[in-house]
Amino acid sequence: MGVHDNGLLTIGAFARRSWLSTRALRLYEQQGLLVPALVDERTGYRWYRPGQLGTARLVARLRRLDMPLARIAEIVAASERDPRAAAALLDAYWTDEEYRVAARRELVGHLRIRLLGEEGSLEMYEVQVREVPEQTVLTEQRHVRVQDLPAWIDAAVGRLVKAAAGHGDGMAGPCFIIYHGEVNEESDGPVEICLPVAPDPNRALEAAVRVEPAHREAYTRITKAQVAFPQILSAFDAVRVWAEREGAQPTAAPREVYFADFVNAAPGDLVCDVSQPIE
Repeated sequence: MGVHDNGLLTIGAFARRSWLSTRALRLYEQQGLLVPALVDERTGYRWYRPGQLGTARLVARLRRLDMPLARIAEIVAASERDPRAAAALLDAYWTDEEYRVAARRELVGHLRIRLLGEEGSLEMYEVQVREVPEQTVLTEQRHVRVQDLPAWIDAAVGRLVKAAAGHGDGMAGPCFIIYHGEVNEESDGPVEICLPVAPDPNRALEAAVRVEPAHREAYTRITKAQVAFPQILSAFDAVRVWAEREGAQPTAAPREVYFADFVNAAPGDLVCDVSQPIE
């Protein structure tokens, strides 16, 4: 009945009890995720320990979440050492999934605007105006296309934060990103990252520094899910259209101002202002 003399289960019997197909079991063997306890070198028959059923069922359930095999392997390995660590990995995966779903939902809204023209774009975004004081900023600038933008932003912000540490009061305001040119799959900006600081005049800064002039700007506040490209373009369009209707001429390049902890924010949390300096 599929049971070896030493208590091992044939691949067929193991598949039935683990809710996995024999094809899936062979794939997981190739990936090193679920290796048979015994393989007959002559016949190629595979045998599994009954004790492996728990792992197999865990894999089956994780696959129902459409989880990649690499992440499943991490959770399976962690579950054998530290169940709390495995649960944390599962939580992290689901947080990523919720963000992806929320971002796709926002993309649908963006595509609807594109399909229907500009009608309705202002209804999705509340545009306001504020005065921004002069700021001293650490800055890093680069030509970068949209596919490479997130990785560069993370690295550049890390460098600027490190440079700001120990100089006066360090960061003196939210980080902002200025788009001096179009950024998409073909155009590379350039893009400038600015970190406001209150530097100590007696200590040198380990980054380029300049003064961002005081200005008036129109802006709209968006969620973490709305930040994803290309749906964020709808927010830029909303601010641009508002400025055109109000007869407010742009005085500098558009930008994103990150006033909240983006990494730890939920998809629906407000994290960013899309803004346009105006006269």
